[in-house]
This record gives sequence, C-alpha cells and structure tokens, in this order.
Amino acid sequence: MRFVVPQFIDVEDKIIGPLSVRQFVIFLVGFGIIFILFKTLGFIAFLFMGLIVFGLTGIIAFAKVNGQPFHFFLVNIIYAFKRPKLKIWIKEAIYFKTGLHRKEKLKTAKVVLPKKMVTSSKLAQLSLVVDTGGAYHEQEEEKVKLT
Repeated sequence: MRFVVPQFIDVEDKIIGPLSVRQFVIFLVGFGIIFILFKTLGFIAFLFMGLIVFGLTGIIAFAKVNGQPFHFFLVNIIYAFKRPKLKIWIKEAIYFKTGLHRKEKLKTAKVVLPKKMVTSSKLAQLSLVVDTGGAYHEQEEEKVKLT
C-alpha cells in the first residue's frame, strides 16, 4: 500500500491571498480596535492612534523572530520576565502537610553496599550482551541450565 505523506506541514494554509488564518484573525482584531478608536476619539487623535495600532498589527501578523511568529516571541518575553533570574538548588526536601505548611528535612539512612567482584563469567556474559546489541539475555542461559 502506498500512502501520501504531507511534505510541507510547517507552512500555514492561505485563506485570503497571502494571508493565513492566524494573520487574518490578527488583522481582524486590529481593525476592530481601530474602529473602536474611530468611534471614541477625535479625528487627529484617531489618525495618530490608528497608525500606531495598524503598525503594531502588521508587525504582530507578519514579523518573525528566529523563525517563529512574533506573538510567540512576545509570549516568551513575558515568561522570561516572570521567571526568577537566579535559580538556586536547595538540597533539603520540603514537605507540606495538610494544614501545617512547615518545612521538614528529609531523613535518609545511608546504606553502603559492598562492591561485587567482577568474575570472568560475568565479563563473558556482558561481552555477549554488547556483541549481540542487547539481544542476549542472562535469564535465557539460566533457563537452559535449569532444564
């Protein structure tokens, strides 16, 4: 069976001439704001504010920063300013009990396991696993020995 694989999945669909759906919606919102300005402001103030809104609408609709649409860039800037500048790693674990909200240190017991000596049979098994690309399993050999 042959299947058709889409080739250009990163290209936005054009609906009106060179405008994509995203750009059309952005211009629709921009012209809505301009209409509200037209109804509320005087002519000189409307021209000044209308040109500013039209310019910002054009920038948001068409500009790209690092290959991403401009509104993604604006969202990333907002997130960058909201996050803390200095990241500090705190070694103690903090638990919040219901209603108490107090800090408690994590109590752990250090367990020291003795190191096992690597024998030649273990090295042989490991080399088989590496040579077979993980297809060889230790359990298969143990099942054969048991039967």
